[in-house]
Amino acid sequence: MLAQRVQRVKPSPTLAMDAKAKEMKASGEDIVNFGVGEPDFDTPENIKEAAIKALKDGFTKYTAVGGILPLKDAIIEKFRADNALEYGRDEIIVSCGAKHSLYNIAQALFGPGDEVIIPSPYWVSYPAQVLLNDAEPVFVKTFEKDSFMLKPEALEAAITDKTKALILNSPSNPTGLTYDLKALEAIAEVALKKGIYIISDEIYEKLLYDGARHVSIATLGDEIKRKTIVVNGLSKSHAMTGWRIGYAAGPVDVIKAMTKVQSQSTSNPTSIAQAAAVEALTGPQDFIKTMLVEFDKRRKYLVGELNAMPSVSCVTPTGAFYAFPNTSGLYGGKVKGSSELAMYLLNEAKVALVPGDAFGDDSFIRISYATSLEDIKKAVDRINQAIAKIQ
Repeated sequence: MLAQRVQRVKPSPTLAMDAKAKEMKASGEDIVNFGVGEPDFDTPENIKEAAIKALKDGFTKYTAVGGILPLKDAIIEKFRADNALEYGRDEIIVSCGAKHSLYNIAQALFGPGDEVIIPSPYWVSYPAQVLLNDAEPVFVKTFEKDSFMLKPEALEAAITDKTKALILNSPSNPTGLTYDLKALEAIAEVALKKGIYIISDEIYEKLLYDGARHVSIATLGDEIKRKTIVVNGLSKSHAMTGWRIGYAAGPVDVIKAMTKVQSQSTSNPTSIAQAAAVEALTGPQDFIKTMLVEFDKRRKYLVGELNAMPSVSCVTPTGAFYAFPNTSGLYGGKVKGSSELAMYLLNEAKVALVPGDAFGDDSFIRISYATSLEDIKKAVDRINQAIAKIQ
């Protein structure tokens, strides 16, 4: 019999939709895939060359569990330069992707009887990772009218004597929206008052638009920094999803515990991927600006088209590469919710996207615009034709 914890979670719906779209495409269907959160740009050549050099130099053995020192030092410098945060090597761990970093945190901090607050809508893996570590996710609804920012009074109302942590994600997957300084200050005040950890997922921090500025909650004073574990990685910013390099920074005792967990699960991240990551962090950063310009064009076109669709509205995202349109106005006839709408659009329009109920809010769907503008235009035309049939 399988362990009960496995039965408490479902496979990732974003990856499941991506797999279904790829399967249909492989069978000859013309599918536009808006499902997966993966830049459609190739990893920059200088990063690939660094990996090739590492291979040729024989850098193919085990490394230190928590990451090689040159990479830890590059991460320390990145935090200093980008976020005005100071960390030591013993406050940094490198893992096999940011998702792995988050799972290590869950393993190190959560257990039976613990509660973890997750603002909704949320990235699909947050509650699953909490459940896999025998703790309970506590969802706190956020609202479109508030740009999906968690209100401090809602946070405080959700905290009990069982609350261990709050998971915060800015820029957000799935909404594409960002927290401002004022909102973060209010959340930090509540967290310190109640003595809970903050797990700050900042994987999309480099992908910002319209003058939005990323603020890490860990920068708001020494007290909140001591209660914050910052998670980041290279998958989104440097188009390195398959390289599996993520990292976390936080209190020494937490990082030490995470490293212990990692030593008994994956051991070190791939040696050559770590060498590539050093180049990604210390080499030229022009690639990010180039990618952002293209994402911004797609964002503006897509959001404009979504807001022109009957019974659909979409807040303009200020970060990441997702749009999160409200499609509840389409429900009631042929489709009764976001899952039915997603399946209808896949079958009728040959467009793959992720239903909002996977993220905790059935009124929405998530569209990743990490695909070509040509494909976005094609998909918009198809979606318009498909929803005309259910109006």
